Amino acid sequence: MTNTLDETDLQILRTLQKNAKLTTKELADAVHLTPTPVFERQKRLERKGYIKKYIAVLDPEKLNYGLLVFCKVKLKQINHEIADAFTRRIARIPEVTECYNTSGAYDYLLKVRATDMKQYQEFVLNKLGDIEYLSSIESTFVMSEVKQSYGINI
Repeated sequence: MTNTLDETDLQILRTLQKNAKLTTKELADAVHLTPTPVFERQKRLERKGYIKKYIAVLDPEKLNYGLLVFCKVKLKQINHEIADAFTRRIARIPEVTECYNTSGAYDYLLKVRATDMKQYQEFVLNKLGDIEYLSSIESTFVMSEVKQSYGINI
């Protein structure tokens, strides 16, 4: 997919990964172009889906969501209908910030944010526990975040 991108496009993407709040002029200065072609390239990268969205990265500790849990989920059985139903349901649960379909002993890996252990227990009992085709879960509690990167190495 990157074969349609030139080095300037890649430089724009790298720069925006570091700071998506840059103005067009600041971005143009960073990649050594004038604002008009940078603006056009950025819009093209957005249209073609290389840039999905712009977000603010919040501090979960300051917002009282310091408990981070990786929850491995195994379903009793899996087929397209069950997988679709599970992913639709998970998409509606605000505590789940990321969900991955995985291979191996578990079918899904959930990244869950909670205020404390009590809220996580309520999440497990009242939200995951209501899923009838759920077979088992295994929770891994994060003690500290060693590395967190939102970008990809391009």
